[in-house]
Amino acid sequence: MSVLETVPSVGLHVRDASADDIPAITAIYEWHVLHGRGSFEEEPPTRSQMAERLNAVHALQLPWLVAVYCGIVVGYSYATAYRPRPGYRFTIEDSVYIDASMTGKGVGRELLSQLITRCEQGPWRQMVAIIGDGENNSGSCRLHKKLGFEVVGQLRNVGFKLGGWRDTLIMQRPLNDGDRTLPLN
Repeated sequence: MSVLETVPSVGLHVRDASADDIPAITAIYEWHVLHGRGSFEEEPPTRSQMAERLNAVHALQLPWLVAVYCGIVVGYSYATAYRPRPGYRFTIEDSVYIDASMTGKGVGRELLSQLITRCEQGPWRQMVAIIGDGENNSGSCRLHKKLGFEVVGQLRNVGFKLGGWRDTLIMQRPLNDGDRTLPLN
């Protein structure tokens, strides 16, 4: 067993993201934009644009977390509003991105599980995952299923990236009491 296979149990910790993490966050996401199929962006955002995104998440009082291994940011996750209309205010969307060298080592699971826990401390009742490249993005699908998400829909061929059409898989899980009770506010 290699050292990297034991990352989740040794030396990994998750904390709130800060402006100091923007260079690492930007680099991780740049790889996914240029080489991955999970994001439908085609031009990597700049550090300034990523800082704006971080500030926007914080302005909504939603969490943005980073996973740190041996002092290095190796992944991040965050929640944002699912849609801007008031009727959607109790539904949030998650995003999880892992350094390409660290996938399959439990980093995503740790990030998403802590993100869910943090979001359950707020008023939100549903978490949605919009997974680019649909069922072909098996790592993200497995991760979300392990943490209680169910497939609720699929949009076929709605994105075009890396020379081919890509589906979007929609997964969802309840937070707190989900739809069993009315929200408090």
